[in-house]
Amino acid sequence: MNAGKLLFAKLMDFLPWTSFARSVTRYGGDRRVRNLSCAEQFRAMAFAQLTYRESLRDIEITAGDKHDVHILDEIVLQPGAYYIMDRGYLDFFRLHRIHLAGAFFVTRAKSNLDAGRIYSRPAGKQDGILADQSIALHGYKSRKAYPGHLRRVRFRDPETGKNLVFLTIQFTLPAATICALYKSRWRVELFFKWIKQHLRIKVFYGTTENAVKTQIWIAVSVYLLVALVKKRLQLPDSLYTLLQVPSVTLFEKTPISQALQKNEYTNPNLTTSRQLILFDF
Repeated sequence: MNAGKLLFAKLMDFLPWTSFARSVTRYGGDRRVRNLSCAEQFRAMAFAQLTYRESLRDIEITAGDKHDVHILDEIVLQPGAYYIMDRGYLDFFRLHRIHLAGAFFVTRAKSNLDAGRIYSRPAGKQDGILADQSIALHGYKSRKAYPGHLRRVRFRDPETGKNLVFLTIQFTLPAATICALYKSRWRVELFFKWIKQHLRIKVFYGTTENAVKTQIWIAVSVYLLVALVKKRLQLPDSLYTLLQVPSVTLFEKTPISQALQKNEYTNPNLTTSRQLILFDF
């Protein structure tokens, strides 16, 4: 490895690029490429991963008082899709938009929900279902925002003993399935928590399924790349520590084994005699 290379280039040298190119050819990864080849895209996203970039595009700045519920206005609603949200996103006007788009939602009701029961279905006590009802909103603003009926499912969580109330527009599925849909949301949150802790993914650069999968797999590859470097160079520090170093040293020409040490690298060409004295006591 050339000592004159940047640290990022030295790290990329550890990748088996021949095998990479073989896989690209096998699956036609560079077919009809418009901007970046697979190798170029990998390098760009690996750089973003190593430096903890939050975006590959321009940053959108919003006011601190902008509520999370406004993100619902930016989602392109898909007919037949399910949108699972906590009660922080409970807004009847926006929920009605989901209904009009032919999609479904499952969310938690707030404790001050003002609504009346229209019809009750048999509750599956064995599944923890306390009540399964069709309801209509009472408040003038709420009823105007959502004029139709909603389904309210009361559920006792056997693990925590808590009573939870869910709202949905899905009247066909069993009540237990509605509860399971909301519970699956927790698995997604745990998945993203693991990603943030281990793969250092703060945001996704793309929103399509392919973009998300690409970013995750590149993050995994970068994680394993640093693990490979640690093993080959017999570095004593933990992977967590080693992953912190490239974020501030990728553009240095420090020897890779020295750059990835826990102690800060000191330029041997810089002597203390050249330093300015800030305070002369």
